[in-house]
Amino acid sequence: MKRRDLFSTIPFTGYSLYVFAGPAEGAQQPSPLAGAPRFELIAPPGARRGRLGVEPHMTLVELEADVCVAGGGLAGLCAALAAARRGARVILLQDRSRLGGNSSSEVKMHVVGANSHKGRAGWREGGLIEELRLDDAANNPQRSWELWDLLLYDKVVSEPNITLLLETTLYSAAKQNGRIASVMARCDKSEHLYRIKAAHFVDATGDSRLALEAGAEFRTGREARSEFNESLAPVKADQETLGSSILFTSRDYGRPMPYTPPKWARKVTKEHLKFRGVRAWEYGYWWIAWGGDYDTIRDNERIRFQLLSILTGVWDYIKNSGNHPDSANWALDWVGMMPGKRGSRRVVGDHLLTEHDLLRGTFDDAVAMGGWPMDDHPPGGFDRADLPPNTVLRTPEVFNIPLRSLYSKNVPNLWMAGRNISTTHAAFTSTRVMATCACVGQAVGTAITQCLDQKLTPRQLAQNPARVTQLQQALLRDDQSLRGVHNQDPADLARQAAVEASGELPHAPAKNVLNGWVRDIPGKEVHQWQARMGEDGAWIELRWPKPVTFREVQLTFDTGFQRELTLTSADGHNKGMVRAPQPETVRDYRLLAGARELATVKGNHQRLNRHKFEPLTTDHLRVHVTATNGSDLARLFEIRCYA
Repeated sequence: MKRRDLFSTIPFTGYSLYVFAGPAEGAQQPSPLAGAPRFELIAPPGARRGRLGVEPHMTLVELEADVCVAGGGLAGLCAALAAARRGARVILLQDRSRLGGNSSSEVKMHVVGANSHKGRAGWREGGLIEELRLDDAANNPQRSWELWDLLLYDKVVSEPNITLLLETTLYSAAKQNGRIASVMARCDKSEHLYRIKAAHFVDATGDSRLALEAGAEFRTGREARSEFNESLAPVKADQETLGSSILFTSRDYGRPMPYTPPKWARKVTKEHLKFRGVRAWEYGYWWIAWGGDYDTIRDNERIRFQLLSILTGVWDYIKNSGNHPDSANWALDWVGMMPGKRGSRRVVGDHLLTEHDLLRGTFDDAVAMGGWPMDDHPPGGFDRADLPPNTVLRTPEVFNIPLRSLYSKNVPNLWMAGRNISTTHAAFTSTRVMATCACVGQAVGTAITQCLDQKLTPRQLAQNPARVTQLQQALLRDDQSLRGVHNQDPADLARQAAVEASGELPHAPAKNVLNGWVRDIPGKEVHQWQARMGEDGAWIELRWPKPVTFREVQLTFDTGFQRELTLTSADGHNKGMVRAPQPETVRDYRLLAGARELATVKGNHQRLNRHKFEPLTTDHLRVHVTATNGSDLARLFEIRCYA
């Protein structure tokens, strides 16, 4: 049965009222629930879109920037930060009251990525997402989601090159000579309409709203297996995708806490949970998913209701089935009201990333890294109790994401960041996770600044190998993680130096700080300097054959990539994390050039540290570590110096 056959049309006072007629053929869905909202009134499928009249009570505001980023999830936030920190003027639009998307307190999904929770130890991403994680761990040991919201807000509003527009929704785009010239956005809370002009536009909306308004080519649903010979693809193409989820949190109140479900809650039985375990219940279940066989955009209200009915039904089963007596003192203390969306539109770029690309893992134009397994879900979600909630295809190694998949094929100044990049459905099931999306955002924001500086289109940048290499080196300088790419920056004066140290461990010699690699490969390679901390700490020193002049020193410390680090309400995932400064990280240090002290740092918890000062001419530079955050070893991955 095709999607349009799911609805019957009844004449109704000048327009059509759409009534849900039942599930798709073969789907295992319950009968309509008592008290269900009338979705046919608020989200009629196929309803005609009319033009809004003039709005005399709204104030039009004209804005202009180098870059306009639509969408304030982690992808859009990192794109905005990366571009702004490199000098671009950025306008960031977010249609919610807070940043972070699915990682915000509205959804509370923990951020996962290349390290696959604890499944790929050592491959936690560097760059902006690591900066955010480290700040959160150090300053939010109580695991408050609202403090994560505040951290993200602080990062953006503290950046002078970013103009942040919260609760502001993009709704149209104007083009000139094929390019986006401006977009329109509205904030009903402040009664403002914004017309925003920019040279480059980034669609980080997830649902590709900007791309839709700009006429960009995009894909939806799942490709047929024959199109790319992907093992995860269905035999026939369809419009189905991954469903959305709603999470909950609960806690032990130390006394009996009864629960009465609402009338519209699902009646969940043991058979519904055949493939879905409920062994712990402090942090909900990602498999409370629904709606992948509907339109995840236009059926969002229906999906929200069904998810809440499933959630309350599952909690009713935990509390009242008699199968989980240990839940007697537990009660819900938060229920999400915003579906955490997974799949919708994917914008087509110059390269469509496939399952085979992820298994192969390398590209000449690599700009970001992923590593979450391809993680496909049955579109029917919870209604397919007869199926496991996911099918996993693990890549042999972490993989790179190419620049050519991050800009639109047919709109010259449109970039994509997040789950809407240019992929097949199969590849999307991996690249959709938030840490990967954040790395994509950082790549896009950095690439845009290179396009601005050199007056290039995204395609012109991607087609020039020398410029791609320049971009990769710029990304590495900002600690972006790339598989198989290391520091070869000709501007880094440290690469001309020799190195000495107060001491070194045999497997972690001082020379490692100049080998260009900034992460260890567990069980294979060590790329950092390690030395025992003495009474006076430990030091490492660069020495040049003749004096050089520089004004910036960059240090990359160890922050424990072998551990998972993310904000989560799942006690099982949180176990083994350090919700504090990471013990391996250098806490206090001095930067010295002979008798001249360039910097003194106390209380550091970050991985990447930069120090700028008036130009200095010297033939040696010392990093003197005086304390760590717990380790008895001084650890340092890299020293860079720039004029």
